Amino acid sequence: MSLADTLNSNIQRLKDNAYPGRGIVLGLTEDAENLVQVYWIMGRSENSRNRIFENEGDFVRTTPFDQSKLIDPSLIIYYPVKSEASYHVLSNGDHTDIILDYLKNGKSFEAAVSNTYFEPDHPNYTPRISGIINLKDKKSSYKLAIVKSVYNDPQYCERQFFIYEKCIPGVGHCIHTYEGDGSPLPSFKGEPFITPLFNNIEEIAEFYWDNLNSINKVSLMVKFITAETLDTKIHIINKNG
Repeated sequence: MSLADTLNSNIQRLKDNAYPGRGIVLGLTEDAENLVQVYWIMGRSENSRNRIFENEGDFVRTTPFDQSKLIDPSLIIYYPVKSEASYHVLSNGDHTDIILDYLKNGKSFEAAVSNTYFEPDHPNYTPRISGIINLKDKKSSYKLAIVKSVYNDPQYCERQFFIYEKCIPGVGHCIHTYEGDGSPLPSFKGEPFITPLFNNIEEIAEFYWDNLNSINKVSLMVKFITAETLDTKIHIINKNG
């Protein structure tokens, strides 16, 4: 199967998934000018759907759309996107801060992820997913990680790391929390899969937004890091508002 066919097949896989949950894509634009981070959230409950992304400078945080309807902020209100110096971190929870703190103290991404666990949301035990672009790391363009239970059994924790040494122009690697809908929700299986990226930030945002389940999608953001100038740009789509 050609690269183009694989990319198309994988996007169809994402589109057909009613509930991939929260997702991350890391990669490079077709013209190789911008490193790319994509992050989205989905929700089935009213509490999970009552959220939007807000841009705070170079950070992105989740916040309630309607404060009066907020039931439980734990696990749903956090900073998915933060950066400092050469580190550009994103995750599906408060471990964004854990990872960034480790890095600022001279420790590794792997060490930080090894100090986190899946979420305590019985019976799903939602995986913790994370990614990093470290502009000073000469051994990798980006890294992804997932921390999950084994077949929804909280006795067993599995951590997987994926290191990509060189970006492929126009290609990203995608990982998300759930294999699909279910009760309990089954954790993501296998390794991150490749998906397409484009030169325009709005085009990327609209493309992934259009390929997420229309009922369950909540918010999506795309971040560009310009390889030459290190300037950043963020584009957000919220279902609410």
